[in-house]
Amino acid sequence: MSSKLSFFAELQRRHVYKVGAMYCVAGWLLVQVVTQVLPIFDISFPVQRLLVLAVVAGFPVALVLSWLFDITPQGIVRTADVPDGGETPAAIRQRRRADRRLSAMLVATLFAAAVYFGIDKMGLLAAPASATAASAKKSIAVLPFANLSDDKANAYFAEGMQDEILTHLAKVGALKVISRTSTQQYAANPGNLSEIAKQLGASNILEGSVQKSGDAVHVNVQLIEAATDSHLWAETYNRKLNDVFGVEGEVAQTIARTLNAELNGAELAQMAAAPTNHGEAYDAYLHGLSYSLHPDPGGENSAQAIAAFEQAVRLDSGFALAWARLSREHSYIYFYHDASGGHRDAAAAALAQARQLSADLAETRVAEGFYRYWVEKDIRRAKAVFEQVQAQYPNNEDAFFALAAIARRQGRWDEARNLYQHGLDLIRKSFRRTAQN
Repeated sequence: MSSKLSFFAELQRRHVYKVGAMYCVAGWLLVQVVTQVLPIFDISFPVQRLLVLAVVAGFPVALVLSWLFDITPQGIVRTADVPDGGETPAAIRQRRRADRRLSAMLVATLFAAAVYFGIDKMGLLAAPASATAASAKKSIAVLPFANLSDDKANAYFAEGMQDEILTHLAKVGALKVISRTSTQQYAANPGNLSEIAKQLGASNILEGSVQKSGDAVHVNVQLIEAATDSHLWAETYNRKLNDVFGVEGEVAQTIARTLNAELNGAELAQMAAAPTNHGEAYDAYLHGLSYSLHPDPGGENSAQAIAAFEQAVRLDSGFALAWARLSREHSYIYFYHDASGGHRDAAAAALAQARQLSADLAETRVAEGFYRYWVEKDIRRAKAVFEQVQAQYPNNEDAFFALAAIARRQGRWDEARNLYQHGLDLIRKSFRRTAQN
């Protein structure tokens, strides 16, 4: 580089400023198109994220290339340094022509971005009717499972199986899953499925029943298209207690395939993994889950849930899902009922076990978010965790309500309102306890 030009003047001579500005505008426009168009074709979220990251990573590459090379009538050539005697008149004219071309391209790119922005603000970028209809066909509500056991005390088992199937389905980004808090108001096996589906905003209904007798478990599930009342799929599972814990993942995978909802590698891995191989530990976990799903003002159900989850991890110390739930219950009691060191330390210890066993498990990350929020009062870290959960699992209502509560506490009222509204779209009828924060 000639000493006659400063570094910034050299940046200008090599068109680095304009290339950078044009790349930023074009990159922003590309990202908008990617996030708007690819979901119509059921392109999974991880693929969209990779494309966006590729656009971001390309920015420094574009700057380096603009510094090193010029586009001339003779093709792409290496940019020459300014000679000691200064640029020749021909070189100056060539550089000015290139500068005008880049200016015209930048103006055109800005115009395209402005047009897109205006169209988007006017609401003219709604998905085509065919795409909307296709997306609607992938919406599902899991109704309460009927308890057919002779011992009515086994109702917890049916409730736990239903919630675990729903939780597995909620991890499928290509599905719209109506939350449990919306569906729990309905009876098992109701007659007016089309009306219920309309109220819930779901095109498909999953019904089921569970019968538990000793160590034998009988699970029956059927997937129904609400508009036509036609059975899309049905299956009966007869398992022993020590072999029942894989049913939820099998059901969720089959439903996803039936509704043509593509599963990515992470979703498949979480569904295929058995949470435990210990039947009694799984039974204790479902006991705890049943208590956890019904929080009460005095915290008695949470205490019962803790006892059940503790029994589950005593029976199987490698039960990551139970450790995550145990941490979450201790965090909940610490925040709402008993801010003592015992619950704080127990929540931290259980979370550490869950993270060591399965840090990527959705329930582990949710438990971490609540620990950061309820126990550590670290709003920034809690927000970051829940944002990650929200991005990877868009059906996770806990993440939306936790983020809404955080936004409200920080005085970001518009954001809080939008998040609450999205959460309400997920649960439609009622709030979970995180909305009380």
